[in-house]
Amino acid sequence: MNITVLAVGKLKEKFWAQACEEYLKRLKPYARVAVREIPDINPQQAGGIEGVLTREGEAICAAIPQDSYVMLLDIKGTQLSSPELASRIEALGIGGQSSITFVIGGSDGVGETVKKRANEAVSFGRITLPHNLARVVLLEQLYRAFKIIRREPYHK
Repeated sequence: MNITVLAVGKLKEKFWAQACEEYLKRLKPYARVAVREIPDINPQQAGGIEGVLTREGEAICAAIPQDSYVMLLDIKGTQLSSPELASRIEALGIGGQSSITFVIGGSDGVGETVKKRANEAVSFGRITLPHNLARVVLLEQLYRAFKIIRREPYHK
């Protein structure tokens, strides 16, 4: 399985990067996972928030691997438990889907272009997570999903 995480913005704080690296290391036996950062755009340089969403959206869509199944992280998306996320990933793999892309928008979310490109929107709950933390949570949940799929123990 090839998994791409497209995230708007750069991890500036060392602790976020260290947490992501830890989960990327843990994921190596299970899948090829690549994280690609999409540069966040200053609203003043883009003509406001709509300009930001348009330009970031173009960059996100251009970075999605061809034939990849796209799951957008969105607070309004379907809430999935860890076992449900694992089942979803497993079902996609069994169905012949070898590439999944997860999209994490910037602080203003994503525009309509990205929403239309996504095959589905998923949510980690009704709380708002800073996008840096959302990246760590996503990587942890991917690791947990593969442990569940393989029926391997994971601490609770």
